[in-house]
Amino acid sequence: MAERLETESRKLLGRLRDAMAGEDAGQARLNKITHLIATSMGCEVCSIYLFRDDETLELCATEGLNPGAVHETRMRLGEGLVGRVAKQRIVINTPNAPQARGFRYMPETGEEIFSSFLGVPIQRIGESLGVLVVQSKTAREYSADEVYALEVVAMVLAEMTELGAFVGEGAAMSARHSQPVLLRGIVAQEGVAEGHVWLHEPRVVVSNPIADDPVKEEERLVEAVDHLRVGVDQMLSMAVGDKDQQQVLETYRMFANSKGWMRRMVDDIQSGLSAEAAVEKEQSLARARMSQSNDAYLRERLSDLDDLSNRLLRILTGQGSDTGAEMPADPILVARNIGPAELLEYGRGLKGIVLENGSVGSHAAIVARALAIPLVVHANRVTNDALNGDHIMVDGEQGIVHLRPDDSVATAFRDKIAMQAAAQERYSSIINEPAQALCGSVVSLHMNAGLMADLPSLGGSGAEGVGLFRTELQFLVRNKMPRRSELSALYARVLDAAGDKRVVFRTLDIGSDKVLPYMKPNDEPNPALGWRAIRVGLDKPGVMRMQLQALIRAANGRPLTVMFPFIAQLEEFRAARREVDKAMAREEKLGHRLPAKLEVGAMLETPSLAYASRALFEEVEFLSVGGNDLKQFFFAADRENERVRRRYDTLNVSFLSFLERIVERCTESNTPLSFCGEDAGRPVEALCFAAIGFRSLSMRPASIGPVKSLLRRCNLDEVRDVIAQATDRGEMSVRAAVMDYVRGQHHT
Repeated sequence: MAERLETESRKLLGRLRDAMAGEDAGQARLNKITHLIATSMGCEVCSIYLFRDDETLELCATEGLNPGAVHETRMRLGEGLVGRVAKQRIVINTPNAPQARGFRYMPETGEEIFSSFLGVPIQRIGESLGVLVVQSKTAREYSADEVYALEVVAMVLAEMTELGAFVGEGAAMSARHSQPVLLRGIVAQEGVAEGHVWLHEPRVVVSNPIADDPVKEEERLVEAVDHLRVGVDQMLSMAVGDKDQQQVLETYRMFANSKGWMRRMVDDIQSGLSAEAAVEKEQSLARARMSQSNDAYLRERLSDLDDLSNRLLRILTGQGSDTGAEMPADPILVARNIGPAELLEYGRGLKGIVLENGSVGSHAAIVARALAIPLVVHANRVTNDALNGDHIMVDGEQGIVHLRPDDSVATAFRDKIAMQAAAQERYSSIINEPAQALCGSVVSLHMNAGLMADLPSLGGSGAEGVGLFRTELQFLVRNKMPRRSELSALYARVLDAAGDKRVVFRTLDIGSDKVLPYMKPNDEPNPALGWRAIRVGLDKPGVMRMQLQALIRAANGRPLTVMFPFIAQLEEFRAARREVDKAMAREEKLGHRLPAKLEVGAMLETPSLAYASRALFEEVEFLSVGGNDLKQFFFAADRENERVRRRYDTLNVSFLSFLERIVERCTESNTPLSFCGEDAGRPVEALCFAAIGFRSLSMRPASIGPVKSLLRRCNLDEVRDVIAQATDRGEMSVRAAVMDYVRGQHHT
C-alpha cells in the first residue's frame, strides 16, 4: 500500500501523545493539551470542560481564557453553548457565538472578545464525559476538516480520561470508577445482597488510542473485520429455519459489509487513531445518534451496529469473553440486559443482578424470581459506572444500588442484612407450625416456583405445597420448542420432589412480555391486553395438547392439578377443559396411567371473570386470583410503567372490596380460592387478604416466614373490623389503619 502523506490531525495526535508521555500531573497535562490544540489549529482559545456530576460541567483547563476561571466556571447540562453540546451530543460550529441560540455570557472567563465557536462532545461509547471547545476573535465558521480533526482529538481525550490520565483535584478531575455511586432503579425481585461486580460483557479497554503506522493499523482493521464477517456468516448458517434470528443476523451482515462504515474507520486511522480507537469513534457517534432518534426502528438498527462494534473491539483487543478475570466468590451480575438462558447458566451462584435495561416482567425477571435472586432493573448507566470487582450493594426492597459505597453506607446496609437474617432465624422456629391466627382461623401458605432448582425450598420454607408452578420457563430458555418427553420427565421430577404436597401446574403463559425466542413476535399496540396466555393456547391448540399430555404422563397415577391462565369468560374455560378431557381420553386409549385425581382450575386475572355467571364458579374445581395482572387491569395502570404502577395501593378500599366480592362468590358456590402474586408475600397485604376471607396464599419461598409470623400474632376478626372502620371513615386505603393495629400487636 502506497505510503500516505502525514495529515495535520496525525501531527497533532503525535504531539498530544508526547505531551501525555511525561511525568506531569493531570492538571499540567490538560494545560499542555489546550496549548497544543490552540497552537496547532491557529485559535486564540482552547478549553476543556469535564463533568463534575451528571448535571454539571466544569472548566478544567484553558488556553486563552482567564486562568482564574479554571475550576470556578460551571454550567448546568444544556446551559449555554457548551451545555447544549454536552446534552445533545452534537457539534456546534458558529461564526458569531454571542448571537447563537442559547449563548450564555460568563464574565469571569473573559470570552466576550471571541466571536467564532466550535464545540465537540468528549464521549466514549454513549457516555458523555465533557466538551472540547476552540474559539477565535475572527468571525468565521470552522472547516469540515477542522471539525473532524477536533472530533478525533476529543476521541483521544475520552480514552485518556477513561484511563485516568487527567486525575487531579476536584470532582471533575477525580479518578473515574473510584467514587461512590448511588443508582436508583426499579425492583423486579425483592431481596438484599452485598458482593462484587461481575460484568456480563466486560468493558473493552483501549490503551493505545494513537498509532504511528496507519498502514499497519488499516491492515489490523481489515483482518479483524474479515474475522467478524466470517463469524456472522457462521452464525447465519447455524440459524437455518429460524426466521427471526436470521433477520437479525442479516442486519449484522449488512453492517459488517458496509463500505461506508469501513471507509469512515479507515479515514479515522489515517487521521492518526489506532484501529480500536477508530471503531470506538464511529461507535460513539452511532450511540449519540441513537440517543437522539425518535424512530424505534432506527434505534434498533443502530443498536445492532453497537453490538457489532463491541464484537469487533473484542477481536482487535483480544478482550473476548475469556478476559482472564476470575468471577468473585460473591458475584453480583451487572449487564445492559440478559436473556433467560444466559442467566440460568450463571445459576444460583449469583448474589444479585443489576440491569441497565430490562423490566419487571422480562424473561430475566422471571428467572431471577425463580432463583430467588434480588434484581434491580433500569439502573441507568450502571454498565458505564461499574468495573469488574467493584464493591456493590443491591437493595431489592427499595430499587437502590450502592456502587463502591463509603463506610457509613456499607455499615447501614449490613445492619439491614443482619436484621433480615435475624428475622429469618426467628421464622425458622415456626417452619412446622400452622399459620393460625389468634382467632383460630388457619391460612394455608404455598410457594411459587418455575424451576427444579426451586423445589428444595419446599421443605425449608414451611410451604404446604406449590401454589403456582410456572411452566413457561422451560419454553423461554430454549431456542426451539421442547419435546413432550422432555417436559414429561421434568414435570415428573417436580412431582417427585414435592412428594405428597400438592403442585398447581399453570399451563403455558406466553405473550405480552413473554415471547418465545422461536415464536414470531406480534406487533401489538398493547400486548398486555392482547394475544397471550389461554388465548394463544386455544388458537394454537397443538402446544396445549402436547403440554397436557406431558403433565398426565408425568403424574403416572398420582394426583394432578392444572390451572389455566388469563381466563376472561366461561367459554374459554370450557374450551380449555375440553382439551383436558380429550388429552385424558387419548392417554387412556394409549394405555397410559391416568391421574388418581384430576383438579382443573383457572386464574382470575381479569375483572370480567369476577362477574361471570355462577356456572363458571361451579365448573372450576378451584380459582386462584392472579394479583399482579388483576391489579393492573383493575386500576388501568400498566405494571411495566413506573410512572403509574406505584400510584395505586393494593390496600385501596375499592380493590379490597372487589376482592371481598370474589371471596363471597366463591363461598356461595363452595369454590376453593387462593391469592397468588407478589402482594401475597407482603405480610401486611397478606394479613388483609386473610381478614377478608382468603384461606390460601401463594408467594415466593422467602416470604412464607414473615407472613406466617404476622398472621400468628393477629386476630383476623379484629383486622376485619379495622378495615371496615377505615372504609366507613372514607379513607382511600386501609394501610395506615392496619399498620397501626400491627404495631399495637407487636408491643403486646
